[in-house]
Amino acid sequence: MHLRTRLKQLALVGAALATVTASLPAAAADSGDRHGRPSDRGLSAVIRYTEYGIPHIVARDYANLGFGTGWAQAADQICTLADGFVTVRGERSRWFGPDGAPDGSLSSATRNLSSDLYFRGVRDAGTVEGLLARPAPAGPTKQLKELMRGWAAGYNAWLEQNRITDPACRDAGWVRPVTQLDVARRGFAVSVLGGQGRGIDGITASRPPASPGPSASTGAPHPTRTAAAARELFAAENATMGSNAVAFHGGTTANGRGLLLGNPHYPWQGGRRFWQSQQTIPGELNVSGASLLGTTVVNIGFNEKVAWSHTVATGVTLNLHQLTLDPADPTSYLVDGRPEKMTRRTVTVPVKDGAPVTRTQYWTRYGPVISGLGAQLTLPWTSTTAFALNDPNAANLRGSDTALGFGKARSTQDVLDTLRRTQGLPWVNTIAADSSGNSLFTQSQVLPRITDELARRCSTPLGRATYPASGVAVLDGSRGDCALGSDPDAIQPGVFGPSRMPVLRNAPYVENSNDSAWLTNADRPLTGYERVFGTIGTPRSLRTRGGIEDVAAMAAEGRLTVADLQKQQFANRAPAGDLAAADAARACGPVLPDDPEACRVIGSWDRTVNTDSRGALLFDRFWRKFTGAVPPAEQWKVPFSAADPVRTPHTLDTASPGFAKALTDAVAELRTAGIPLDAPLGAHQFVVRGDRRIPVSGGTEALGIWNKTEPVWNAAGGGYTEVAHGTSHVQAVGWDGSRCPVARTLLTYSQSSNARSPHFSDQTELYAQERWVTSRFCEKDILRSPQLRVVRVRG
Repeated sequence: MHLRTRLKQLALVGAALATVTASLPAAAADSGDRHGRPSDRGLSAVIRYTEYGIPHIVARDYANLGFGTGWAQAADQICTLADGFVTVRGERSRWFGPDGAPDGSLSSATRNLSSDLYFRGVRDAGTVEGLLARPAPAGPTKQLKELMRGWAAGYNAWLEQNRITDPACRDAGWVRPVTQLDVARRGFAVSVLGGQGRGIDGITASRPPASPGPSASTGAPHPTRTAAAARELFAAENATMGSNAVAFHGGTTANGRGLLLGNPHYPWQGGRRFWQSQQTIPGELNVSGASLLGTTVVNIGFNEKVAWSHTVATGVTLNLHQLTLDPADPTSYLVDGRPEKMTRRTVTVPVKDGAPVTRTQYWTRYGPVISGLGAQLTLPWTSTTAFALNDPNAANLRGSDTALGFGKARSTQDVLDTLRRTQGLPWVNTIAADSSGNSLFTQSQVLPRITDELARRCSTPLGRATYPASGVAVLDGSRGDCALGSDPDAIQPGVFGPSRMPVLRNAPYVENSNDSAWLTNADRPLTGYERVFGTIGTPRSLRTRGGIEDVAAMAAEGRLTVADLQKQQFANRAPAGDLAAADAARACGPVLPDDPEACRVIGSWDRTVNTDSRGALLFDRFWRKFTGAVPPAEQWKVPFSAADPVRTPHTLDTASPGFAKALTDAVAELRTAGIPLDAPLGAHQFVVRGDRRIPVSGGTEALGIWNKTEPVWNAAGGGYTEVAHGTSHVQAVGWDGSRCPVARTLLTYSQSSNARSPHFSDQTELYAQERWVTSRFCEKDILRSPQLRVVRVRG
């Protein structure tokens, strides 16, 4: 770059920073009306964009930082963000019709109408307003409220000052200004994703029996079938969110400092995407990483001293209370023999091209009455019994305060202290490392206080089946002595306090791949926690087993660096292949006597899922069919042993009838689609961006791949032609003794969902090439960016 151009850029940056840090007017604190559309008078920020459109946002205080963040998110993701605000306002039916389906990012609702009935009910009840009014620490801090106020103002300012180019919402009437309350409602939706958010269809469809009487009680749920459905519903392998993360202690690294590799597995489309930024308030906050869209803070990231990531935890964030109904009134229930009337929440939803729809929801002291969790787990409301859902995260708007505390942390001890102070994480584990060489794992969640003793004493017959199988407690709601109680160190009643959380500190490695805390470190298993947190001594997923094998070997070898983390991310080893491919190849001949090529392809496969791996696609299609049809206990000859949990079960049971069918069907499927059995994986596992087919590596949950890719099969289109969810925002972080962390990042689906943006697929191209972004954290590195672009944004 020409020296004169560089000097002009530096002068611009210096002037902008001086303005931000020294001269923003006091009027920046004017918030307009309390929760209405925020005033953006006086709010401003400086945004320095570096490679791949990553913004480095500098502001004087929290309101101004929120302003810059809201502006920058809107610039990249206006349509996705606006769609989410339609959801939390309960207006999907108004704009898109009642029968359309939300994208699933903010709830499990299968129809716009049920989504609206729930979120308008939250709105009409003033739920979020009540949470905002609570003083910290039970409610959000002043800093977080200022961030939300500023974020809304920044979003609105971008909307007012720019033309939308994304065809997904250009000229759409549903793209409108937002309020601080809208931002808080979006945070609430994220908080209850694992609780009320799972049951929205069941909450909004629940109705009292039309004619009370003996015939109405014939639909009682069957304990065994319900337990199986609950196990399936809450199984990690069936989730659309997951993650891997590992932190290494300084005793395993080349320089005695910690290392962290974070690899969240999240949706590639819709409102649950991550977005990268750096947020800086000089002297107060300096943090880089990824935010879930619509949030005001860095959710997963690093600073000068600490790096952290999250994995979706096994803790069950809800429980059920089985209600004994008043024989004279099915909308009243008994507690210690005394009737309590349910609260009616009547909600009206405007509908596109139709009359408004009005429905009544029924709420109890425990939460809403619910008719089921998903299509398989039905909970009928009869003349004698109903079920209410308890979700403690419906009283939790503290998650962003937890993330804000992490951003300021100087050590893993500060991370723990933040968790104890804020108690805001609803459904994730935390894995962290610091520059002093410490490692940390903790499953610090907001969970209903279901102790094993309480479950033994108070479970109904249904609960005695569901709790051991899935961690879903069904308690007797007719007994006052079955209330959840409180821990003395808990911020809110009815949840576990910090002292009850599984924690492992300073092990050589701490790793989680969405199984329970038990094998965080295989040499130091965690035990002693309640069943609601997860299982102990049970089979681990292939992804957990493979991950532990990999990171334990890395820790044993020692002298680790950030480069070793990068290698692990793209090692693309298939644990299922290591365990089963040789057995499958040996047994293949009798199954396919007229097709020796299939046997040869499986036998010669290199057991990886790189884009050039031949045989990976055939084995993947076979393995999906086999594991989908054959129960886990019948897949292996050597069963699981809690004494050897990483290496068992093993030895493929090829005598299973499902083996021959799965293999035959997989071969036929590829041949019918015209796909060669030995085709390189990348030729048939790709995403389409514009006129480009971008091959991607990685593999599925069933294969146990660290670099998880859950693609969408389209045989007519040539194979896997899109990614539904999988590796998303990756960070490999360490320290070298300077003030600048050594960090490499990758946002697999890129910053923008607007196909007209230059940052629609640039990092996706990097992902395909297994290349990384070198993070620019320190000022000197930001200012050296050859693509530096400085923007001052203001109201």
